[in-house]
Amino acid sequence: MEMETLKQLMKESIREVIREERLSLMQVLIPDVSDQEMKEIIKKFDSPEKYDEQDFVDMTTWVNNES
Repeated sequence: MEMETLKQLMKESIREVIREERLSLMQVLIPDVSDQEMKEIIKKFDSPEKYDEQDFVDMTTWVNNES
């Protein structure tokens, strides 16, 4: 295997591990809420189905573009 191919393979593997660890960290940082808290949140902010999509920015490409 050529050195450059090996280097690319290692870079991609490291990116994948970092991506997985980042997702795990985000999951850990999201707080749990009780049923009562969830009811209060829904009462205050209503249901997401009623939100106007124009008020949001799709950041999928930004998040996926890690290079």
